[in-house]
Amino acid sequence: MLVLNNITFEFGSRALYKDTSWHIKPGEKIGLIGANGTGKSTLLRVITGEYSLSGGEVTRRKDLTLGFLNQDLLSYQSDFSILHVALEAFERQNELNDKIEDLLLKLEHDHSEKILHDLHDLQHEFEVLDGYNIKQKAEEVLEGLGFNTKDLHRPLKEFSGGWRMRVMLAKILLRKPKLLLLDEPTNHLDLPSIEWMEEYLSKYDGTIVIVSHDRYFLDKVVNRIVEIDQQKLTIYSGNYSFYLEEKQLRKELQRNQFQNQQKYIDEQEKLINRFRAKASKAKMAQSRIKMLEKLDRIEDAEDSTATIHVNFNISSQPGRTISTLEIESKKYGDQVILKNTGCQILRGDKIALIGANGRGKSTLLRMINGIEKFEGKNMPGHNVITSFYAQHQLESLNINNEMLQELQQFAPEESDQYLRKLLGAFLFKGDDVFKKIKILSGGEKARVALAKTILAKANFLLLDEPTNHLDMRTVNTIIDVLNDYEGTFVVVSHDRYFLAEIANKIWYIENYELKEYPGTYAEYETWKEQQLIASRQKTIATVTPVPEKQKVVEKQLQADTILKKQKTKLEQSIKRLDESIKTLKEKKEQLHLQMSDPLIFKNADKMKSLQVELTYCESELKKMESEWEKAYSQLIEFN
Repeated sequence: MLVLNNITFEFGSRALYKDTSWHIKPGEKIGLIGANGTGKSTLLRVITGEYSLSGGEVTRRKDLTLGFLNQDLLSYQSDFSILHVALEAFERQNELNDKIEDLLLKLEHDHSEKILHDLHDLQHEFEVLDGYNIKQKAEEVLEGLGFNTKDLHRPLKEFSGGWRMRVMLAKILLRKPKLLLLDEPTNHLDLPSIEWMEEYLSKYDGTIVIVSHDRYFLDKVVNRIVEIDQQKLTIYSGNYSFYLEEKQLRKELQRNQFQNQQKYIDEQEKLINRFRAKASKAKMAQSRIKMLEKLDRIEDAEDSTATIHVNFNISSQPGRTISTLEIESKKYGDQVILKNTGCQILRGDKIALIGANGRGKSTLLRMINGIEKFEGKNMPGHNVITSFYAQHQLESLNINNEMLQELQQFAPEESDQYLRKLLGAFLFKGDDVFKKIKILSGGEKARVALAKTILAKANFLLLDEPTNHLDMRTVNTIIDVLNDYEGTFVVVSHDRYFLAEIANKIWYIENYELKEYPGTYAEYETWKEQQLIASRQKTIATVTPVPEKQKVVEKQLQADTILKKQKTKLEQSIKRLDESIKTLKEKKEQLHLQMSDPLIFKNADKMKSLQVELTYCESELKKMESEWEKAYSQLIEFN
């Protein structure tokens, strides 16, 4: 479908990729990952042809159609309704519809055979292209992405950038290109829309490349991971969880190979140093020197997941109650956000506030912070020091300051050593700390703003979408920081992995009331599913009295649902194991070929290294095949 062959791409003197290749095949659903600044978004633009390569080539199939969702689309404006903009995806159907309308007008005065014949041909093509259902399709996608039916006829220009981005996403999805490129598609979506999109993309009949930091999303959608690291593209068969396991195995293998080679080099250098001064052994020593010079050196595996530990100090302990809100009403004009509800935040609460956009999550954070007016009472607790982080905090950064200078001015009592360590935890290394804020990307500015939040030494944090635009490594840093944090926080986020790792209470807004689930996000998800099942059963029971026989049938249906989920899980496991076994078999075959090479066969150390690798590969293959047989046996029991 598309091949990147030995590509090199440079910004000035810096190479993002160097002599690396990638073959994108039909039907693949690929997650493109890597640290901020490694060139993920740039690579998508290379694929579209927007950016030219410094070396190598991109080869595309002639019939390849591309759809590209990128952050530039945030600025797109139109006076047309969002439904009209989404319908622009159907170019040929719209063209046919206009021609049909013109012919129908002509037909009122001209009944010639030619017009009737042309009209029949156009209507036939329109029907073949499913033109009569395009409006319904557009409405389904827009509503799936969170729009209300009443919003569909509002002009695009009335919506904020995030909502406009959803419209552009809908338009691209409706085009159904053979290759779909999505750059951070979940950044502007709430949880219900993300879940809808996961389902849509899982069934998408085409190839997808997704840049995302949402690991739950990647796990649900992709079957390949391509990582940009050290100017190379590395391909992993499987979803993000499989990638984490596989990468760790590859690192261990590389580290073992490196250590074995270092041991071999040390031994050879000792022999050279011992015999080079002896005339009778000088020839042998020179031979070993030349051999070491020609040796293909193995690099030690870098631990890219290593994080710098940062102490998140609080300046003083608050009282038991952090904040109490009694809300009579909160409205914007006629739109009710909250009414007859309230909340109490206690010391040590780690609260995740979740739900669809427009329900009032950010509004509630501002109400707790005392910067949003409402009818009711806001009662802060004793000795509470609050720090509020939101995307607008980025605007408060002095763009003419260097990063280190910005932190020095904010926290003059802290040492430069600590400030540099803090910036290091947010992936700013060495001379990076002297970069001007004005040249930083949105994600980099967010990291500086988060560093300032830590420096505030507040005992109560309000965090509005703190993980937006951040890579997974930085998200992990924030998770570590919040788990070590001794204070209290309320966080709004749509990143389910992030929420699952940090929250001990879940808040959600339903029917204008704030409700609480007293547990982790994973427990909340299980409870929500149980509530949904119970609600359906209650609806059935209310509509019709349930005789004893029907109760038995319902119990059987419930049991069947559980079995179906177990079966689906087994099928997914078998699919993943199939891919792993295939990869390991290919690796085993490659190792056998290497070991049969006469030049390698004569090299005892190389043969030993390959044998170790082969033994490990065979062991893993045996383990995977055993797991596959076990899973397959369990699957047979379902049939």
